[in-house]
Amino acid sequence: MSDHTVYAIASGKGGVGKTTTTVNLGTALAQAGKQVAIVDVDLGMANLAGFVSLSPDSTTLHDVLAGGASIDDARYRLAENIVAVPSGRDLEEYAKTSPEGLSDVVDTLREQFDYVFLDVGAGVSHETVLPLGLADAVYLISTPEPASVHDANKTLELTDRAGGAVTGLIITCTRASSDVDHDEIAARLEVPLLGTIPEDPAVRDSIYAGTPLVVHEPESPAAVAYRKLAMEIADIDLPDAPSPEHDDQEGTSEPPGRDARHPSTGEGDEDDGRVASHDDVSSAITEAESDSS
Repeated sequence: MSDHTVYAIASGKGGVGKTTTTVNLGTALAQAGKQVAIVDVDLGMANLAGFVSLSPDSTTLHDVLAGGASIDDARYRLAENIVAVPSGRDLEEYAKTSPEGLSDVVDTLREQFDYVFLDVGAGVSHETVLPLGLADAVYLISTPEPASVHDANKTLELTDRAGGAVTGLIITCTRASSDVDHDEIAARLEVPLLGTIPEDPAVRDSIYAGTPLVVHEPESPAAVAYRKLAMEIADIDLPDAPSPEHDDQEGTSEPPGRDARHPSTGEGDEDDGRVASHDDVSSAITEAESDSS
């Protein structure tokens, strides 16, 4: 996997941890000395702009895709070795964008950074499907819940139609008390299981703190899982987890005045707390396969 540079982080529905995964994988790799860019390519329902505390007139990916700014103008340093490219939240500005310009944006960032993570929007639209074909690899995010797994299968089909390739599945919000077989989910979807991220109250704590989990509470179960996954993606040994109070959140690669706080990684549509059963998930995959045929 180390030959890949651009990763699309995608799912069939919101609230499963795409942004959480994007930010924490990117931050873990940045801590290892890699140059990383995270890009909010959810043009219609962007949320990264709020996470990096942009002012209303700040330059975003919307401006770039409307032809009014360069990609360098829309980059914001989060910490050492990592920048964010947020999309805007103004619907009038969104209407002016040309999603086809994402190809040039991705090509430019590919040359500038070791790793580029595209936080892809959920649902079916031209702008959500397009990034799936621009990335070197697509990582599918799903919880073990039947509805999430069902929608994940649809995203597989969309990626194929976009000319992309899903190279791995990441299952979030896993629970030790569940009888769901994560390997079987991956096998039924015919996608390699890259890793699982356990349900962890520290994730919510990091959201409220406005700090990536791998920085806020690096020894928590979910943070350890994200760091392990980042190590496997880059095929490297990551440094020891830093203590939050000693983490250097200032970088030197961006011009002065472009600093932003670490983004929150909040997701909407929290699950209802129900633990899915093995039969629930199996039925969901079968139903999705039937819908696609």
